This record gives sequence, structure tokens and C-alpha cells, in this order.
Amino acid sequence: MAYSKKVIDKFEKTLKEPEKNSVGRWDPSEGDIGTGMVGAPACGDVMRLQIKCESKDNTHVIKDVKFKTYGCGSAIASSSELVDMLKGKTLEEARNIKNVDIAEALDLPPIKIHCSVLAEDSIRHAIEDYETKI
Repeated sequence: MAYSKKVIDKFEKTLKEPEKNSVGRWDPSEGDIGTGMVGAPACGDVMRLQIKCESKDNTHVIKDVKFKTYGCGSAIASSSELVDMLKGKTLEEARNIKNVDIAEALDLPPIKIHCSVLAEDSIRHAIEDYETKI
């Protein structure tokens, strides 16, 4: 199985400059933070995604995102790609991001599609967590 150039580039960029690429965490108890943590028992990958939101005219917008992923290059690249897709989106727009969008953006090989599924699941959980606070 060969990784696409997009996966390799995203993975290497994230490893070289983690802070610039949104690797990190916030205090999950803060009211403007939603945290989603998901894992895949079959492969051992774990993703934690956090969104920082602001409310404007009864619309909640994702103004920043942090993640920490333990797993293969595809899992890390999928998380990083999701970060790029989420910034500036409303919660409704974020809900519409599907694993297929992530997989296509990265040209994920079929055997690594589960990484994009984890990324999709992590945003759903982060949104649900945030919505319990508003």
C-alpha cells in the first residue's frame, strides 16, 4: 500500500511544525470548547479533536481547532485535513463534512478509509459536547 503525495505532505508538515498545524489541546471544561475523542479498536488509532466556537447572531462558528492523534500517517493527515476544513465553518456546515470529503481530499487508499471515518466521528462528538454547554 502506497500513501498518496497528499497524505505524505500533510503528515510531514504536521510533524515538522505541530503548533502551526493545530496540534495541541485546550481545557475541555471551558464553555466555548467542544471535545470529541474517538478510537478504532481494530487498528489502535485514537483522535481527540477540539473546536473553539463563538456565537454571532445565534449562529455558532468554529473559530479555531486543535487535535492530537495517535496513529498512522493517514490518521494524522486525516485529522490535519479536517482542521483545515473546519476553521470558519458554522456548526451546521461542519456537520455536513463527511469522511468521503476527507478521503477524497487526501487520496486515501481504500485500506485507510477508516482514518477518515474517525475524523468524521470526532467532529460529531466535538459538536455534541459543545452543544451541551450552550
